[in-house]
Amino acid sequence: MEVGDLIRRTRAGDREAFVELTRMYQKKVFVLTYSFFRNKEDALDLVQETFLRLYEKLGTYEDGRNFEAWLLHIAKNLCIDQYRRSRSRRHDQVADTRVEDLPIADERAGRGERASEVKDILARCVDQLAERQKTIFLMRHVNEMGNDEIAEVLNISTGTVKSLHFKAIRNLRALMSPYLGCQT
Repeated sequence: MEVGDLIRRTRAGDREAFVELTRMYQKKVFVLTYSFFRNKEDALDLVQETFLRLYEKLGTYEDGRNFEAWLLHIAKNLCIDQYRRSRSRRHDQVADTRVEDLPIADERAGRGERASEVKDILARCVDQLAERQKTIFLMRHVNEMGNDEIAEVLNISTGTVKSLHFKAIRNLRALMSPYLGCQT
């Protein structure tokens, strides 16, 4: 069924239409929310909140707009709100972690173990990026969204997306270099 029809039916009170809308987009919303927090429970809570907010705000959706981008924008805003609430707590945890305490693999360790540790280091470094850089990096590399799609969701220009993505990559290289023993 077409999204526009589901929206119209949901606005008219059809619960099955809303359930179908939820089914169509819940995975994408979950990927976005999970990419922010990397915690299944937090992500699921935000998915639920996103669809609750969708139900409340569906009357403000303008027909003809990209519905998926509009929905992901709602999810992103909820993630940012949650991130801001927990930011100081996470910032303190990251600041308290010394490089010596990171689980860098012994060269004799298996590749799978090393890859897992690199992912952990990357996750810690991504958390240290500026909010907009982090959002764009995650949307691009976790959600596999294109620059134009990200620009539409965030309501910024494609050039700004490219610039912020470039800065995110540059900052990640600098943040990761001490952990990985390489030079920037």
